[in-house]
Amino acid sequence: MGVCVTGAAPVRAASPTPLDRVVPAPASVAPSGSPYRITRDTHIRVDDSRETRRVGEYLATVLRPSTGYRIPVTAHGGAGIRLRLAKGPYGAEGYRLDSGANGVTITAARAAGLFHGVQTLRQLLPAAVEKDSVQPGPWLVAGGTIKDTPRYGWRGAMLDVSRHFFTVDQVKRYVDQLALYKINKLHLHLSDDQGWRIAVDSWPRLATYGGSTQVGGGPGGYYTKADYKEIVRYASSRYLEVVPEIDMPGHTNAALASYAELNCDGVAPPLYTGTEVGFSSLCVGKDITYDFVDDVIGELAALTPGKYLHIGGDEAHSTSHEDYVKFMDRVQPLVAKYGKTVVGWHQLTGANPSRGAVAQYWGLDGTSAEEKAQVAKAAQNGTGIVLSPADRIYLDMKYTADTPLGLDWAGLVEVKRSYDWDPGNYLPGVPSSAVRGVEAPLWTETISKSADIEYMAFPRLAGVAELGWSPAATHDWEGYKDRLAAQGPRWEALGIGFYRSPQVPWPAG
Repeated sequence: MGVCVTGAAPVRAASPTPLDRVVPAPASVAPSGSPYRITRDTHIRVDDSRETRRVGEYLATVLRPSTGYRIPVTAHGGAGIRLRLAKGPYGAEGYRLDSGANGVTITAARAAGLFHGVQTLRQLLPAAVEKDSVQPGPWLVAGGTIKDTPRYGWRGAMLDVSRHFFTVDQVKRYVDQLALYKINKLHLHLSDDQGWRIAVDSWPRLATYGGSTQVGGGPGGYYTKADYKEIVRYASSRYLEVVPEIDMPGHTNAALASYAELNCDGVAPPLYTGTEVGFSSLCVGKDITYDFVDDVIGELAALTPGKYLHIGGDEAHSTSHEDYVKFMDRVQPLVAKYGKTVVGWHQLTGANPSRGAVAQYWGLDGTSAEEKAQVAKAAQNGTGIVLSPADRIYLDMKYTADTPLGLDWAGLVEVKRSYDWDPGNYLPGVPSSAVRGVEAPLWTETISKSADIEYMAFPRLAGVAELGWSPAATHDWEGYKDRLAAQGPRWEALGIGFYRSPQVPWPAG
């Protein structure tokens, strides 16, 4: 005999996350049909290739702890989630996701596309999928099709490990967070006035002495070559390319303190733990300077499988314009000598950028028209431009005057301001074809632990990722802020302590 209970609250049927709630916004979304439900019978079926299997194993490590299911990865049958490589209009990083009652299939031309498709699949599942203990579910994926390719090939984030040092594990944690939003470049700022962070066998005191401090006088630290290789390996496993930076001719006090002969007067300055800029310079007139640069670039290039090597070039206030041009004319060929493409801060455009070079623009809305015209001229002559406007996407800028971390020299940068601009037409005179993408730098004068990184990066980093990935036609603050709000519970599940901007309608509780 059945029992009828009156007054009980009705059980609400779970509804899957709509396909168009993803960040970054996909290029094309077509909802249709019934959702797919992940169950204890779900398998991840992969092509018989090492890279596809690696992506499948990665997905399984995300799904197993929270679902409690075995989720085998197999090349032979199995129902549920399929990852497949196939020719098609996907490019190097695009993918197609098809979902229905019988399963989910992610198709791409390359493994990077499969990996990005997996990030989309994660966001289509409940936020609790990110937890490391068994959760109740249900695990539904909305039915339909997503077709997705990135707007730009350069979607980067820079971490300054010079002003404060961050360990290999801390960098890996940030890499995982970047990968969630399809970021594909990790720019490591490895040297500055306050610390040198990479071992160089031919100049060992750079690391052991130049790396022995940081802002405020802390212990500093540096990466051994094995450490750096591990960062590169781990980033590659998340389909991020490491772009190492050795800043020069300015921002070089740690090197100058380590080796007296790099100074024009032959006298090594003391180590520096402050935050002022523009006071240091390599000695442009000495041949040993270029022996030093050759050795450093050669050793770093040998450790770096990626295409690019960043030579800095900003705020060289202690170097005359004539010497700056002379220095860059001698250093850029050294980068090419070791098979790498030059990247420099946009001041490089005031010299003679090498053929194929990339200039990273970090100016403000208020940067002089003359300086912007200099960048535009270089872009018109073939220099690629990566956009990192400081008053838009410098992640170390305070959100509001009350933000406990960060600086405000470029202004206060709330979430809407960091998102609401178009890289394609941001700099007057720069052809849209010259824009390689966007990159969000995080300078660390006030940042000393992972929690600080996360508070300043989230939620702004997600907006930068969308600017780099999503078609311009999808750009809409009103829609974006709702999609962004839905990321909050996911960050909480991942243990990311983010800034709860009042501009975003975060879910209650």
